[in-house]
Amino acid sequence: MVTSLSVNRRKFMLAAGGATAGAATGLVPAVALADDKAMPDYAAWKDKDALIVHTANTMETRREAMGAPSITPSAELYIRNNLPAPPTSIADDPDAWEIAIEGVKNPGTVTLGDLKPYGVHTVACVLQCSGNGRLFFGHETSGTQWGVGAAGNVMWTGIPFKTVVDAMGGPADGMKYLTGTGGEELPAGIDPNTIMVERSVPIEALDEALIVYEMNGEALPVAHGGPARLVAPGYFGVNNVKYVKRLALTAKESPAKIQQSGYRMREVGAGGAPEQPSMFKMNVKSWMTVPMGEAASGRTVLQGVAMGGTSPVTKVEVSTDGGATWKDAPFTGPDLGPYAWRPFALIEDLAPGSYVIASRASNEAGDTQPKDFPPNHRGYGHNGWDAHAIELTVS
Repeated sequence: MVTSLSVNRRKFMLAAGGATAGAATGLVPAVALADDKAMPDYAAWKDKDALIVHTANTMETRREAMGAPSITPSAELYIRNNLPAPPTSIADDPDAWEIAIEGVKNPGTVTLGDLKPYGVHTVACVLQCSGNGRLFFGHETSGTQWGVGAAGNVMWTGIPFKTVVDAMGGPADGMKYLTGTGGEELPAGIDPNTIMVERSVPIEALDEALIVYEMNGEALPVAHGGPARLVAPGYFGVNNVKYVKRLALTAKESPAKIQQSGYRMREVGAGGAPEQPSMFKMNVKSWMTVPMGEAASGRTVLQGVAMGGTSPVTKVEVSTDGGATWKDAPFTGPDLGPYAWRPFALIEDLAPGSYVIASRASNEAGDTQPKDFPPNHRGYGHNGWDAHAIELTVS
């Protein structure tokens, strides 16, 4: 087996947790190290048993708890905040939340309640941290060592932002980006650009962008950006700005550090710079979720989830021999649209032994999940099927 695969597999076993992983490696699983961390107040309603609590601002869905649902339960969805979450009281009166709309011909500040009559739309789309899969890179990376659990498929409900822009006179001349600014409280005496969450995405995102106030049919919780957040379907999580206080069409990208040098795809050892590719659109990706670690011999249902990024996922293949041979794995869940993931399953008759189970997805645009993903300094965007494969012991 390729050396890099072996290294990544050991790293996976640490992240997966469970008694089997601990016994097999003789090391303490990463999830066990997080078990004694208390849930912060804003996330106290979460299912802690389904989460790895990395920090008060970063919580990952355990791979073994993920299963293969069409929609990720809210209580199990990962959390990633770049700044500490505001107090939960900001969502006590959601309709009073104010958002400044700029870069239109008739700019102004409106409340969420004012905006709701402009329309309502629900979209299923994947929310995924740019660093999901960081654990599988061979080099040392800063930031949370996410496995596969910094992702989920969510039903978002909100106001189409394009409808609001049209009602306010349309875009001002020369606008090229959609810029969202978060409402987190910033420390006094610090240049806001060095710390604030403000992200710009190409203005084409305007066609699908939502000002979201509900998640999975319930009021958007503060843990996920309530009372209102921007959702740009198909874009990595950092672009879906929480606690959104300003939505602007702008001629240039935000001057904030998180835009200019943060979340940039760069070579290992290189500093971040505006000319480097930004973490905008997600790529095609899949991973296995069931079973994990061990299984009984005989007919075995091998399950996982797959996404196409910004193009509908059209095909998933599964290998039980580390990629030497592949079989098509049918989708088991409904088609919820181009930005959603779809669960899949392959039924195999497995004899006792050890197996390396891998999956690779393809989308309508013709992209297929690669075997490997090149290293980058911050460990972003990993979708290589080799590193995401799992070891299964059948007895």
